[in-house]
Amino acid sequence: MDKLDAMNVLVKVVASGSFAEAARRLGVTRSAISKAITQLEQELGVRLLDRTTRRVVPTEAGLAYYERCLAILAQISETEAQISRLHDEPKGVLKVNAPMSFGTLYLGTAIAEFMERYEDLKIELTLTDRMIDPLEEGVDVTVRIGAMVDSSLIARRISTVRVVLVASPAYLARNGSPETPSDLVSHKCLHYGHSTTVPRWQLTANGQPISVPVAACLSSNNGDTLRDAAVKGIGIARLPAFLVGSEIASGKLAVVLPDYPPQEGTIHALYAPNRFLAAKTRVFIDFLVERFRKPVWETCEIVTAVAKP
Repeated sequence: MDKLDAMNVLVKVVASGSFAEAARRLGVTRSAISKAITQLEQELGVRLLDRTTRRVVPTEAGLAYYERCLAILAQISETEAQISRLHDEPKGVLKVNAPMSFGTLYLGTAIAEFMERYEDLKIELTLTDRMIDPLEEGVDVTVRIGAMVDSSLIARRISTVRVVLVASPAYLARNGSPETPSDLVSHKCLHYGHSTTVPRWQLTANGQPISVPVAACLSSNNGDTLRDAAVKGIGIARLPAFLVGSEIASGKLAVVLPDYPPQEGTIHALYAPNRFLAAKTRVFIDFLVERFRKPVWETCEIVTAVAKP
């Protein structure tokens, strides 16, 4: 029996005045109670209890130790209750990571709404297009767009994202518009991500997925950079519609290969597997699923802008 258990035994014995009653309350044998008290007395070098045939009463040292045990056990109980409440109630600091563009355009407003619901929560939001390991960097929730690779993390689907191929009218006037996906190999392409091999874009033909190699003249892990390059006429970009909807609507960008749209992207919330998922993490992910169940980026303006002419 460890020290805390032995202290709890002493408290029960003093409170009940009986080894037998303490044993009944703790669900152990009377001999186990006696052994625990004897061990405490040997470790402390003092007699804690005076035993009679009718009753057990604490000595002066035993009473002082009993009172300290009460305080220590109460403090431990309160600490455990506070820790449990962190899992049962959304409190503390929630650390969130998300892509730069999506975070700026949509997540910031969503988090403000979330904080109105949960005033006891503090949020630390970092925006980066670098894929991070939330376990290593101490992040509670990481929001990511795109296909999920095999991972030790749990991925919960939040929403889908329409993806389009776009280029500026000036680029298309100089280089012509591709008519089939295979034409992309002869065009300058603006690729999201980095690759030491030939990049491939995932498109669809008659509803079936196809993989098309492209010649990337610019690669970046930031969508804003690729959008701005496309507007400047550098090449063809494959980007989320929410990032280029207004440029399409204003005529700065035109949809390319509308008959072969890219496969939809998916937004996921990533978090570490944990049987005791903290309430702050759980309610935040539930909120994101609710908030983006009907994507705000699929507004009439954007749907009309990227629709086939």
